[in-house]
Amino acid sequence: MSASCDSDRVTRQVIKNVLAKLQKEGEGALVRNGITEIEPKNLELSSLEIPRAEKDGVEVKVIAGDSLGIKSPYYTTTPIMFLDFTLKPGSQTHQTVPESWTAFAYILEGDEGVFGSLKSLAIQAHHVVVFGPGDLVSVWNKSTSRALRFLLIAGEPIGEPLVQCGPFVMSSQDEIDMAFEDYRNAKNGFELAKSS
Repeated sequence: MSASCDSDRVTRQVIKNVLAKLQKEGEGALVRNGITEIEPKNLELSSLEIPRAEKDGVEVKVIAGDSLGIKSPYYTTTPIMFLDFTLKPGSQTHQTVPESWTAFAYILEGDEGVFGSLKSLAIQAHHVVVFGPGDLVSVWNKSTSRALRFLLIAGEPIGEPLVQCGPFVMSSQDEIDMAFEDYRNAKNGFELAKSS
């Protein structure tokens, strides 16, 4: 039977995959009755605690990873970079990203940001730029009056298959079907979900 789609399974899939990887690789995970428990390694940072760097009209908040000589204290099991850049008018930045990683930028403010190459078109706020292979992300703010603010997010690909149906993202069609069944039957995290 074919199903139409609903949400929240993405988080459960990510957790499931992390748990499976930790169980396989050790990483301080405990296994009891088939359930993997992980000692928390999360670090909550208030806005004031996020490390910042500023140089030549570029400010960066280093939420995860490192930039401009600053490293975040935030630990992630899978290496990632989560940077919040603000470029003053006329400034530019060139951020190193490991070549094997996948990277994208989401523009929060500004409408004259040029990403990748000076020959590229300017990208406006509320758009995403997905970068191809390479080890350097270059950004120029061509505006003479407005700051450019964007998030640069990058990470090591986990290389697993993806199947998506609406808001559900899983590793196989069988898992998508199970997510719909769980949703319809209000179980496995969907106990408070209303379905018709």
